[in-house]
Amino acid sequence: MNTYPHLDRIVINQKVMVGKPIIKGTRLTVQFILGLLAQGETEEEILQEYKGLTHEDITACLSFAKETLENTSFIPLAEAV
Repeated sequence: MNTYPHLDRIVINQKVMVGKPIIKGTRLTVQFILGLLAQGETEEEILQEYKGLTHEDITACLSFAKETLENTSFIPLAEAV
């Protein structure tokens, strides 16, 4: 069973947006959508602004971010002096 069934909506192509993960069929990066959400835009506002997007596309961006964080090691930055 695929825990994140919408991840097939996210693609990486070195020829599109310098290889950043994008929503399939668009030039909208996962980073851009996450940025809109982080700035306080609602899913509804994003879907109205970008007519071709779907709820599943937004879910795919969130799932991609979660998967990436779960599978990434982090090195703490030195504390500020």
